[in-house]
Amino acid sequence: MALNNNKTSLESLELLEPESLKAEFPERRQQPSGAVQERRQHIQKPSEVATARIAAMLEKAQMFKDFEWAQIEILSGYIELYRAAPGAVLFREGDKGDFMCIVLQGKLEIHKENNQHVDKTVTTVFAGRSLGEMTIVDGEPRSATAVAIEPSMLAVLTQENFLQIMRDRPALSAKLLLKIAQLLSQRLRLTSGILVDYLES
Repeated sequence: MALNNNKTSLESLELLEPESLKAEFPERRQQPSGAVQERRQHIQKPSEVATARIAAMLEKAQMFKDFEWAQIEILSGYIELYRAAPGAVLFREGDKGDFMCIVLQGKLEIHKENNQHVDKTVTTVFAGRSLGEMTIVDGEPRSATAVAIEPSMLAVLTQENFLQIMRDRPALSAKLLLKIAQLLSQRLRLTSGILVDYLES
């Protein structure tokens, strides 16, 4: 896969308007409460439509499987949608990190250089999975390179918007941080298991 070497980070991606994705991602049909159903019967503002459409996409992601619909709707107001062409680089190893993302459609590969500076594919990230969460927590440089290997759609949460969630919705940001910690812990346990198998072989 040839990487896009001219642009990195979000510059290499196409920012999308949620209203333009009605055919691809219809709004959630079943609502959890009568109050929400009643609100749906009225004409919504564009911002409400956009939030509902993003929420319907996020609801299927692994990260938000334990979140209530109302919480996902709130988070959707802080999310931006991007489309990545094959070869587009989301971020490079060593870059300053300032966003995480969830793959809504498509597929990405994670690459890392070994001690001989040879690029190795570490893992593949499929739809419904997230990446780049560590930068939300520690703000450190990227530990690997992420590149789209097929047309992909991404939900992006910037560090700036996450800090805004902390100011606006402290309880919700705490739940999101806990979920990020759980995901990172699961990955560390998996990596530790692989390392032990490698050392024993």
